[in-house]
Amino acid sequence: MPASERPAEPTPEPATTPPTPAAPTPAASSGRPPLSATDLPTLRPPTGPPRHPTDQLKPNVLAGRISHGGGGPCYTLVTDDGQEHGLYGRDKGTWPAGTWVRVTVGPAPEGVECGPGRPLGLLRIERVA
Repeated sequence: MPASERPAEPTPEPATTPPTPAAPTPAASSGRPPLSATDLPTLRPPTGPPRHPTDQLKPNVLAGRISHGGGGPCYTLVTDDGQEHGLYGRDKGTWPAGTWVRVTVGPAPEGVECGPGRPLGLLRIERVA
């Protein structure tokens, strides 16, 4: 019999295995599963105020131009945003007005007034090229 007239042979169907059921997830009231099956951990309420500072402050670094300089111990720094800072620091060298610098500052010493702006203690100063 010619191949065109032969009845087609049945092709065997691939064996299918029934799907394995996944682990059951609890359903939320909306019908969708929750994001987590466990509760989130919670912190206990504090028993009192902290004994030590909880935010460790790093020294502040500022950059700008000396607007009032000289041999110290007072200098005035103007940053790029126009903020003025009255800096106090002994033995920090001579810094002429107009010099671009980077400074590390800390809290201002008590009772010291070094000109306009926010009073700060000068810890370190270096010229910026």
